[in-house]
Amino acid sequence: MDNRVIIFDTTLRDGEQAPGCSMTMEQKLRMARQLEKLGVDVIEAGFAIASEGDFEAVKRVSMEIKDCTICSLARTKKTDIDRAWQALQYAEDPLIHTFIATSDIHILHKLHMNRDQVLKTAVEHVKYAKQYSEKVEFSAEDAGRSDVDFLCNIFEAVIDAGATVINVPDTVGYVIPDEFGNLIKTIREKVPNIHKAILSVHCHNDLGLAVANSIAAVANGARQVETTINGIGERAGNASMEEFVMALNTRKNLLDLETGVVTTEIYRSSQLLTSLTGMTVQRNKAIVGANAFAHEAGIHQDGMLKNKQTYEIMTPESVGIHKSALVLGKHSGRHALGERYKELGYELSKDDLEVAYKSFIRLADKKKDIYDADLIAIIQDEISEIPEIYEFESLQVVSGTEITPTATIKLKRGDQSLMDSSIGDGPVDAACRAIDRITGIQCKLINYSIHAVTKGKDALGEVLIQVEYNDRSYAGRGASTDIIEASAKAYINAINRVVHTSESDSGDDTIDQI
Repeated sequence: MDNRVIIFDTTLRDGEQAPGCSMTMEQKLRMARQLEKLGVDVIEAGFAIASEGDFEAVKRVSMEIKDCTICSLARTKKTDIDRAWQALQYAEDPLIHTFIATSDIHILHKLHMNRDQVLKTAVEHVKYAKQYSEKVEFSAEDAGRSDVDFLCNIFEAVIDAGATVINVPDTVGYVIPDEFGNLIKTIREKVPNIHKAILSVHCHNDLGLAVANSIAAVANGARQVETTINGIGERAGNASMEEFVMALNTRKNLLDLETGVVTTEIYRSSQLLTSLTGMTVQRNKAIVGANAFAHEAGIHQDGMLKNKQTYEIMTPESVGIHKSALVLGKHSGRHALGERYKELGYELSKDDLEVAYKSFIRLADKKKDIYDADLIAIIQDEISEIPEIYEFESLQVVSGTEITPTATIKLKRGDQSLMDSSIGDGPVDAACRAIDRITGIQCKLINYSIHAVTKGKDALGEVLIQVEYNDRSYAGRGASTDIIEASAKAYINAINRVVHTSESDSGDDTIDQI
């Protein structure tokens, strides 16, 4: 059997369904470009029928990304499949991904059908999708709780109908590794034409077993795994791409399986997704968390000094984490800055380099040491795909234990300068209230996090927030050596997303997805 495992990335579809993780068109394109650089095999760009925004995202990704198969999800409905193809027709290698539930609980309570009707519907729509695309994937929603014999029957039928990929989703994260491995083994044994299709899995993380289940699946013959960057997705999320890939890389002696992922692009992909969505990863997150390669205990440090393999089963460099020291200072020129960005994997246009350079000089005046992490933060903060409808100009805050916190903020909109003041429970609250007064948009702050980009008292502070406006979540990001200023910038960034995002991008929340 082939030892190559296909990585199907659904960050832009299933991952974006996570509350607060919605992305704009330009953000999706930026993420898709990074996924292409990362070397994933398939990009599920969206659910074309869900909204006009999803349709345009699938279309734009199909037109621009050439080194990956581009996929759109579609229910077993002709309107869904038609819409998917309208967006996918521009792709060099398109894939229509259609699905229907196969567990009795879904068939009875959600679909109000019987098994024969489900099988007939699946076959009919796989044949219909096949008229458009040579590549058709069929997913049996809630396969983990489905009757195995029925699952095998429907898989055999859809393969005969033309399905080239058969996907086994553990939609609610219910199964455990031994159980899931046996399910994959049974499907391979009982579906006589399974050799005509790629056997795929899509695991959710409700019990924290998504990656473990995915590994059990490939150990038993599955050859495609559906993942997301940072494991984002519905509820507890999906199988984490970085964890699954590095497990295969690290335990190649046991599994003898490989992927086409460029592992040195993993950390950059994780950081980009965090900056686009505001969804941070916990410090102890495997592979990409801040503590993943940190060693504090004395016995660990002693071992590391003698031989790094005593406590590191992989190197930080293998996943793209740079451990460089001071690289630039305030006397460095644009050329040196541009060259360092190239080394970090960023190809900046002349205009973007100029923006980054001005921010770099301002930062260099405030802190002595400039590190790679500072340079990356500058790019994420200054080079934004969100139009700066409201632009930060200045902030004054008066605060203390004996006085009411007050903030005066000055913003720019076009050629117009706008200024207002407000009090609040604290300096951050006062700044946000002042921004509300200027913009006329009052958001509810639902998540706020701050961390130091580098070490030291003069470290650049990065603030990531999520706000709610009209029952929809928006992310915001800001960075500064002043955390109040960083907070105000993050809030303005979120406000700009609110203004920029049209109502048509909100999607249809009634559509079920695997």
